[in-house]
Amino acid sequence: MEALPQTPAFRLDGQRALVTGAGRGIGLAAAAALAQAGAQVTLAARTAREIEEGAAAIKAAGGQAQAAVLDVSDIAAVEAFFARRPAFHVLVNNAGTNRPMPLWEVSEADYDAVLDLNVKSAFFVAQGAVKAMIAEGIKGSLIHMGSQMGHVGGPKRSLYCASKWAIEGMNKAFALDLAPHGIRSNTIAPTFIETPLTRPFFEDEAFRASVLAKIKLGRIGTVEDLMGPVVFLASEASALITGTSLIVDGGWTAD
Repeated sequence: MEALPQTPAFRLDGQRALVTGAGRGIGLAAAAALAQAGAQVTLAARTAREIEEGAAAIKAAGGQAQAAVLDVSDIAAVEAFFARRPAFHVLVNNAGTNRPMPLWEVSEADYDAVLDLNVKSAFFVAQGAVKAMIAEGIKGSLIHMGSQMGHVGGPKRSLYCASKWAIEGMNKAFALDLAPHGIRSNTIAPTFIETPLTRPFFEDEAFRASVLAKIKLGRIGTVEDLMGPVVFLASEASALITGTSLIVDGGWTAD
C-alpha cells in the first residue's frame, strides 16, 4: 500500500504577514487569524490607536503582532514602508471604503475617494509587497479583500461595484505575472459582513430584510466567517490556487 498523503499545513509559523486596514472589522479579524496560525503580523492603518490596540490584543492572546501607521493612499509612504522592512510572505490587501448612492448623485470627489482607495492603493500596496518578495526570493500569497459586489451588481453601489470588479480583474492579471515567481494572488469575495463600517446600514430594517432574503443560509455574515478563508489562502493548503476568487456569500441569489 502506498503511504497515505499528508494534508498540507495550515500553519504559518515563521512567516511575516501584512494586513492593511487592520484597525477593526474584517482587517482586525484577518490579522488575528494569521497570528493564531503562527504568523508574525503587521497591522497597518492610518489610525494609530486602533492598530496599537489590535496588536496588543493579539499579543495578549499569545500571538506575534506589531502596529505600523500607514496611509495606503500615499504612494510615496507605501514605497518607504516596504523599503524599511524585510519582505512579507503574506499580504492581506484589505483597506477600502464605500459611498452608497444612486449613480446620478455621484460626484467626482466620491468617485476618486472610492476608486483611489479600493483600486489604486490596493494596486500599489501589492506592487510594493511583490517587489520585495521577488527581490528576496520569497514565495508567498497575496489576498485581496474583494466583495460579492465584484461579481454582481447592487443598487446604490455603482462605485463600490466598479472598484470590486476591478479588483477581480487585477487579481487575475497579478496571478499570471507572479506565477513564475511562486507568488499566488487570490481574492476573497464576501457577502454583507457586519462590521463597524456596515452596522449603520443594517439599522435600516428594510435594507436588512432585503439582504437576508437573498442569503440562503439565513444570516448576515460575521468577520469570523472570513478568518478560515484568510488562513487557507495564506497557507500551503491552497498551494495550487491562484487567480481565483473564494466567494463567501451564504448561498446568495438574486431571487
